[in-house]
Amino acid sequence: MRLSTVILPIHRWSEGEKIWRRAEELGFHAAYTYDHLSWRSFRDGPWFGALPTLTAAAVVTERMRLGTLVTSPNFRHPVTLAKELISLDDISGGRVTLGIGAGGNGFDATALGQEAWTPRERADRFAEFVPLLDRLLTEGAVTHRGDHYAAVEARNVPGCVQRPRLPFAVAATGPRGMRLAARYGQAWVTTGDPKLFEAGTPEQSRAALRGQLDRLAEACAAAGRDAAEPDRILLTGFTPDRARPLESLDAFVDFAGRHAELGFDEIVVHTPVPDSDFAADEAVFEQIATEAPAQLNGC
Repeated sequence: MRLSTVILPIHRWSEGEKIWRRAEELGFHAAYTYDHLSWRSFRDGPWFGALPTLTAAAVVTERMRLGTLVTSPNFRHPVTLAKELISLDDISGGRVTLGIGAGGNGFDATALGQEAWTPRERADRFAEFVPLLDRLLTEGAVTHRGDHYAAVEARNVPGCVQRPRLPFAVAATGPRGMRLAARYGQAWVTTGDPKLFEAGTPEQSRAALRGQLDRLAEACAAAGRDAAEPDRILLTGFTPDRARPLESLDAFVDFAGRHAELGFDEIVVHTPVPDSDFAADEAVFEQIATEAPAQLNGC
């Protein structure tokens, strides 16, 4: 079981640098950030770009993996995204994971002046976005003319440090997304079942996650892939028991252990943000970071 964190891009770098350095000192496997233009209750406050933030973090850390949870087509184009990712992978010495999803109806969906896409439109774009990005990160020159995206001799030399490309962690719950995860993902990401967020129970949430894992296994089988091959990542904070994991070390070990039994390899917790949905005791957070992995891996 690996333990990772999300650091929201809300801090000027004079403060943010300390937080990213501290995440590595605490021993987190990876530190991710959200790739949005703004997000929910943080919309009216500071919010910085994900890829520049990760680039700065790459310079001040040495071992910890870095990534997005998640990037989406809402305001990204595969051609320009590929170039930035190759640059980030190089600067970090091959420590980047791209969390990638179909996007949603948040502020990103209309910030460029377009109407928000329907779920089907998002799925259609995602189904073209991921394979094209895969090609752009593995081939020296790519030409593509699709329904939603085009590339004309897009050059990406020398390519990623990680070969054949940096890993994708595909966020998906529906059948089309699961097929993309099975074919292109080195990992799969979920936040649980959003329908259970407000009124569900922890037991119902775990049952829903078990169903998602079963669908991932089915998609892997259909793709001729071992279902155990992709890593399985749970981003916490969006399940009915969302506050419990950071209440105490024992509460976290219990939460993570139950989800490890389901088959998850990596648990991601939010670095505390005071006076927000992600408020938590900093001392408890650091105790979890330093002590929980040994307890979980010793079980």
